Amino acid sequence: MSGSSASLGLTQPLQAAIAEAEELIANAPFIRTEADRLEGYDYLAGRIRMAMQTAFDYDLEQPVFINPTHQFSRQGLDNPDAVYFHAYLREGASYVVRGRRGTSADLSFQVMGGTYSADSAATSLMAFDERELTVEADGTFEFRYVAEPGAKTLIVREVFNDWDTEERGTLTIERVDTVGRPRRALSEDTLRKRYEVAARSLTGSIRTWFAFPHFFQYKEPVNTLTAPASTPGGLSSQFSSIGHYELGEDEAMIVTVPRCDDCTYQATQIGSDWYASTDYETHQTSLTKAQAVTDADGAMRFVISERPPGPDGAPVANWLETTGHRTGPVMLRWQQLSRALSAADGPSVEVVAVDEVPKRVPGLVALSAEEYAERIAARQRAVARRMIS
Repeated sequence: MSGSSASLGLTQPLQAAIAEAEELIANAPFIRTEADRLEGYDYLAGRIRMAMQTAFDYDLEQPVFINPTHQFSRQGLDNPDAVYFHAYLREGASYVVRGRRGTSADLSFQVMGGTYSADSAATSLMAFDERELTVEADGTFEFRYVAEPGAKTLIVREVFNDWDTEERGTLTIERVDTVGRPRRALSEDTLRKRYEVAARSLTGSIRTWFAFPHFFQYKEPVNTLTAPASTPGGLSSQFSSIGHYELGEDEAMIVTVPRCDDCTYQATQIGSDWYASTDYETHQTSLTKAQAVTDADGAMRFVISERPPGPDGAPVANWLETTGHRTGPVMLRWQQLSRALSAADGPSVEVVAVDEVPKRVPGLVALSAEEYAERIAARQRAVARRMIS
């Protein structure tokens, strides 16, 4: 090694951004408890991780699918049932996407123009699911895409309805005119730009997700849910119902929704005021139609509460744990639909005392502590099988 050993100062923008991000987190207006604050610092770690990954895996010449959202990096009310991938695009370049279809409930593709910000949503330029692909008998598929004007990112979502039985597929992307070439050698200028991108991404993402729920969830009255509607952002076959809850420690929200057999995936999820999923591995904070109990009348009745809402304080099959959060977003999703949904397909909501739940919910399935622990163990094993970080 020769020459000066003095620091190049490349990390200075990121250091400043981390300090700014810490102030944003520490002064978040919805922090009520020390647990909220600690959760914010955990959320910050995920934002730093995402910023570094997206900046340093960013390669327009040799694109690769990256997984920036997962159990250790939560954002945008991330779906516990989804594995997310995205690759960066250059306008006018030709790409080949290849894969082997797994057995998940839905595999969808979306091309986005720009990114979400605190002021606006990104533009969806194209969206489709695997029903528009030619999938061979062995599960393999391939399609080509020329990045249209404004195209910035290809996003892929693989969504699981039955965590115990459905398996992931495989997925790759190549840029036709650069495949087979070596990557460019590192330069000081390239590294400086990447640290600057990471810095902007870090503070930008925190501001974005602070603002985003106020575009949608928090425009609705508290403890209500909307009728199903096509999800904002252009997903090809997804409908959603949104809202937010505010519950006392001794209150419960009962969400009743018809089970839909005209889609491959249906689920209900709650989150935190950080607009992120809460612990879906070691707590039951989401349920799909495959995981939930459906009553004899064809409805699923979910109970959102802090305390177990069953008789004598027992946990129940369709309990969604608030895990110490008095407030937070609620989202119901339907994917790969074969028809449009109406208000009749949507949820109804009732807020009652926790002790009143057994009287209000017919067919309530109470579980022993051991049975509930086994459900949590099954969630942990399923997440370990399909998630990457």
